[in-house]
Amino acid sequence: MTHAAQRTIDGIDLLDYHPSETSMLDDVLEGLSDPHQKRVPSQYLYDARGSRLFDDITELPEYYLTRTEMQLFASNSASIAAFAGPLASVIELGSGSEMKIERLMGMLERPSAYIPVEISRTHLVAASAALQDRHPEFEVLPVCADFTNPFDVPEPEADHEGRLVFFPGSTIGNFDPERAKDVLRTIRGLLRQGDERDGVLIGVDLMKPLDVLMPAYDDEAGVTADFTLNVLDRLNRELEADFDRDAFAFEARFREGPDRVEMHAVAKEPTSVRIDDRTFQFARGESIHTESSHKFTTEGFSELAESCGMRVVERWIDTDHPFAEFGLRRI
Repeated sequence: MTHAAQRTIDGIDLLDYHPSETSMLDDVLEGLSDPHQKRVPSQYLYDARGSRLFDDITELPEYYLTRTEMQLFASNSASIAAFAGPLASVIELGSGSEMKIERLMGMLERPSAYIPVEISRTHLVAASAALQDRHPEFEVLPVCADFTNPFDVPEPEADHEGRLVFFPGSTIGNFDPERAKDVLRTIRGLLRQGDERDGVLIGVDLMKPLDVLMPAYDDEAGVTADFTLNVLDRLNRELEADFDRDAFAFEARFREGPDRVEMHAVAKEPTSVRIDDRTFQFARGESIHTESSHKFTTEGFSELAESCGMRVVERWIDTDHPFAEFGLRRI
């Protein structure tokens, strides 16, 4: 495990693992050089405009995930609070939606601390300061780390009991199967051996009919298309690439076997793109894979968790738009 340092930035104390943020240029050149499938890492979708567009996506009528997860919280608040126990320290991986974490903290019995884990130091400090100002009743103890690699978290000064690792939004579905196992093993490492109070609350999107699933990733208003193709504008702006955005169309695809939705930017006609000193040729119909979202069955996710040393002890399921919150404990 990488050594961490305690730092204070803008009045916020954080545990800093100094995560390496690889060069966007190196990542993009490597991805576009893949002979099997050109790709751009999904984190580059989220520049300022991309983040705003994703917020817009979560409010679309077709995008059931956020709405369904919030409904699960509302209808199962008492049992989720009982699973977490009193005086819990909540460890959120990725420190995403403020709406979700505020809803969760409000459900719990006297939570002792909120521990956001985020690779972006600037975002982490700003979000932590804002949340601490709004909620002085619990400690905010940020950790700057890449949550896909092992790390540890600080202990709150106030009275505290169990740890609750919070991983909402079916973010686990964005990882390929082997990488998902790595993430789950890292999560298991945060649960203290022999402490039955520690647990995981993880959101998981379940398989559903394609006529429900696919519109969530290819909405009628075209917001998801704009979100995906916006990455080309970002590469032009930040890497001085020369993508012609109009030469690409958005396409969402479902792949059986891995059971995942894939987002692609597809060349309408033969075209070429120059980045740095490299030129990349695109045939008509050739695509850039930008993001995946794997879907699960309840049995399949339970087996995946067990293979990573955790067992399902609670399960909250929305059957209208199949989505589950799983409560896990360490085996």
